[in-house]
Amino acid sequence: MFYVTRRETFSAAEPNQDLHQVDEENERLYGKCSNPNWHGHNYTLEVIVAGEVNPETGYVIDLKILKQIIIDNVIKKVDHKNLNIETDFMTGIIPTAENIAAAIWSQLVNKVPSGKLYSVKIYETENNYFEFKGD
Repeated sequence: MFYVTRRETFSAAEPNQDLHQVDEENERLYGKCSNPNWHGHNYTLEVIVAGEVNPETGYVIDLKILKQIIIDNVIKKVDHKNLNIETDFMTGIIPTAENIAAAIWSQLVNKVPSGKLYSVKIYETENNYFEFKGD
């Protein structure tokens, strides 16, 4: 089994707060990320596809194709956007890195033409990353 990874980056704003909570509860839950005027991150996204090498192509998946799938289905929707206001697949979801990874998974899972989507990783900082492996 091979694991092929494509990395992309994007910048996005988020509230990281439950809009139904009072400010004190948001502060307790999310700390400085609960800023009511939003905050942002420069994210790194890694999409990992698992599979066997196709003997005709020598690839698990053509990385040019995987790149375009990620750009069309994720990057164009999130880069330099407000995740809760401008990103259709994040509407109504608290934009923690965990939820962002799961939402990105849902955008990609049925679009990978060869191999199988193995995981989605979101690096929020150089020290913190979040990995989602769907069903």
